[in-house]
Amino acid sequence: MKYKDLHRWDLSPKEAIREQYRLRDMVKIKKLPFKGMRTVAGVDVSVKDDLSKAAIVILSFPDLEVMKTVTHTMKTVFPYVPGLLSFREAPVILECVKKLKKAPDLFIFDGQGLAHPRGIGLATHMGLILGRPSIGSAKSHLFGKFNPVGRKKGDYSLMYDNDDRAIGAVLCTRNDTNPVYVSPGHLADIPSSVRIILECSPKYKLPEPIRAAHRAASLVN
Repeated sequence: MKYKDLHRWDLSPKEAIREQYRLRDMVKIKKLPFKGMRTVAGVDVSVKDDLSKAAIVILSFPDLEVMKTVTHTMKTVFPYVPGLLSFREAPVILECVKKLKKAPDLFIFDGQGLAHPRGIGLATHMGLILGRPSIGSAKSHLFGKFNPVGRKKGDYSLMYDNDDRAIGAVLCTRNDTNPVYVSPGHLADIPSSVRIILECSPKYKLPEPIRAAHRAASLVN
């Protein structure tokens, strides 16, 4: 699978932040074309010591059967800096992308999309590079204000940035379970993102593509 080289990766944290500000003007938010969607990929990265392992698992949609799994392990190339996760994880993810012959219809990343201090979370950054629809589904809150969400599957509360623009949703994917934090990455919108995550979470809190990618990316022997 081909992708765009939008910038260098050997950047300092200050240079990376400047790059995020440049990239955010390239993001496009639009409704997902559900009618033609046949495949969805989960993406996750595990980091242990100085190694990073990425996994991309492609599932059929809507029946969520695993079709293909690719992984790659390499030395971690960027330090842990809050808000700059994509510069730490993208290089190893892109090595996985090179192993895909065909792009899935949608990527779901274990991380943030627009719900990021500069609007460029992992899902947004990678969506721009890949040129494909992307969504972030995170287990924890990073950025954005919201009202409390209900405890019934399908309940959600919109997240807003400091200018009161909607940037994502806090979504309950299973009854009486803590929510996930969903935000569009690129070529997706909030309603589409919420719908996809719900349809990909028939049984558990985490969407099936993310669960599959998390298992495949594990660095535990």
